[in-house]
Amino acid sequence: MQQRPQAGLTPKLQVTLRVNGVERRVSLRPWTTLLDALREYLDLTGTKKGCDHGQCGACTVLVDGRRIVSCLTLAVMKDGAEITTIEGLATDGELHPLQKAFISHDGCQCGYCTPGQICSAVGLIAEGHAKTADEIRELMSGNVCRCGCYPNIVAAIEEVMQGAPAEVAP
Repeated sequence: MQQRPQAGLTPKLQVTLRVNGVERRVSLRPWTTLLDALREYLDLTGTKKGCDHGQCGACTVLVDGRRIVSCLTLAVMKDGAEITTIEGLATDGELHPLQKAFISHDGCQCGYCTPGQICSAVGLIAEGHAKTADEIRELMSGNVCRCGCYPNIVAAIEEVMQGAPAEVAP
């Protein structure tokens, strides 16, 4: 009879992730998702775990400038990649224009989906495919908001795409 391997014998792998401009080395099991690596190993809890099936978009981050759902991505697959989370969008204490626009347009209610929505919107704008509100809605359809803030989210994205500065009350 074959013996089953004992739990914990799978070796951890050294992975280097450049997260929000900082190189971080972590020792992970091969099956650790990027989402879990960010939240549990790097203590970056802004990225949310929603459905854990890639269907809600709460875990969206940018990898090498492209938006991905981090719950379906193994961290070892992104060894050496540039990862941007919601925590990395602000610069020198100044909120990213989309963060400001979400605030000024009340693009969040409970806020749970907001980090994924904003990261996805940053990627959407960088892709340059959306020109209309309908195209924004279509290309953001992988990000679910249970509170129904979609009109406000689209308005915030449109504002930033048009280059209008969002004002945030102090």
